[in-house]
Amino acid sequence: MTDPADPRAPGEKQAGTGHRRFIRLRKRLYRWLELGSAGDPEGRWVDRFLILLVLLAVLLVALETVPSFSEWDGVFDLCEIVIGATFLIEYVARLWVADLHPPLRRYSKAGARLRYALQPSAIIDLLAVMPFLLALTFTAADFKILVFLRLARFFKLARYSPALRSLTNAVFAERHAIGASLIIIFGVVMLAATGMYIVEREVQPEALGTIPAAMWWALTTVTTVGYGDVVPVTPSGKLIGGLVMLLGYGLFALPVGIVATAFAREIHSRDFAVTWGMVARVPLFQDLKAAEIAEIAKLLRAQSVSSGDVVTRKGDPASSMYFIASGAVEASFGDTRLRLEEGAFFGELAILGDRRRTATVTAIADAQLLVLDTHDLHALMRRKPAVARNILEEVSRRQEMFDGDLSEEEVAAAAEGETAVDVALRESAFADLTAANAPDLFTGAGIDLPETGSPDEGDDDGESETAEDDDASDRPDRS
Repeated sequence: MTDPADPRAPGEKQAGTGHRRFIRLRKRLYRWLELGSAGDPEGRWVDRFLILLVLLAVLLVALETVPSFSEWDGVFDLCEIVIGATFLIEYVARLWVADLHPPLRRYSKAGARLRYALQPSAIIDLLAVMPFLLALTFTAADFKILVFLRLARFFKLARYSPALRSLTNAVFAERHAIGASLIIIFGVVMLAATGMYIVEREVQPEALGTIPAAMWWALTTVTTVGYGDVVPVTPSGKLIGGLVMLLGYGLFALPVGIVATAFAREIHSRDFAVTWGMVARVPLFQDLKAAEIAEIAKLLRAQSVSSGDVVTRKGDPASSMYFIASGAVEASFGDTRLRLEEGAFFGELAILGDRRRTATVTAIADAQLLVLDTHDLHALMRRKPAVARNILEEVSRRQEMFDGDLSEEEVAAAAEGETAVDVALRESAFADLTAANAPDLFTGAGIDLPETGSPDEGDDDGESETAEDDDASDRPDRS
């Protein structure tokens, strides 16, 4: 039905609706492809599906070399076509939404896509597609030669494994130390080969008659492999061999120890950054310095809850706030239900003291929570007057605004279904959301929101705030 108050012509309305749908499609596709590791539920399923395809592609490469499976060549070829076509669609879709990545938003669409295509992960995606593209022009016999290129798809798993990315970062960060240790190992191999050549060249001229030939023995001995095809027979040679064996244990412990230490440091830094980022998002702490936020992050204690466990009950005294490290919980405000996932927080105002729980929060999946207790924060405030001063300034501003333990920011962000990454992408700390946008939600939560100014004009794609509101129902639950 046409709205008589709308001055736009029917064609203009349809064009505007089509544009908003197009924008929503791109954003939804971006979430599916890029935000699975950030907690987006639908994105996680897309990631799992792509991981399954990668493993299946690698398995097919191995099975095709088994003679007894030759009768299944037709099935293998069909699977290869389906997998290759899926990877091609994925690659094109990632390029299409590349300009939505926060670091690339300042470029034009073409510039953002070009820069994205040059990233290592995108190059691996392209290599995964190449066998399928080459299969369209080469015969099946010629295509078998590309087995190594098909195995390159295995490296796509790095996109879905934070631990593997951390290991890669650790190796890259310690590349100079690893290179130095390899130089030391090479020097020992050369000295061992030279010594064995001097004492064994006349006894075993075929195996140890030259230094390059002796390097094979030295390398297998230093690595403690010891194939046994070349062994010293003279007393001097056996003495040198024993010393090289002992050196081998210590030498190869160098790069292993370097990588292990760097990997542990990388994991610790990543976990700390995630924890620090969750604390920094809390409105009560946003004006604190980085060092002060780090002090608060140290006070967090872990709590594991199983699906169905009640975390807080409405009406109970509020003495702590919670951060969701993993899993999901549901906050109940009468008839209103809010799903909170990884990266969300609730009960911020509980740490102000003398509060009652506004909602009953129940775990709807096994979850790991980080808990900030009131007495721990107050102890920190006594030790750190600067922290106390900044927090108390915020307390004085918010003390009379809310009666319960949930603030408008917590409920508003959850109502909009934001993910942790969505929050980070916004230019401002919190979106403007009034009671007119979600009257049922804020009535159920017992929160009266102040009036806000006019909405922003839109995003880089020319989308209006109306389009954003239309997209709110399509967004995944906040994580």
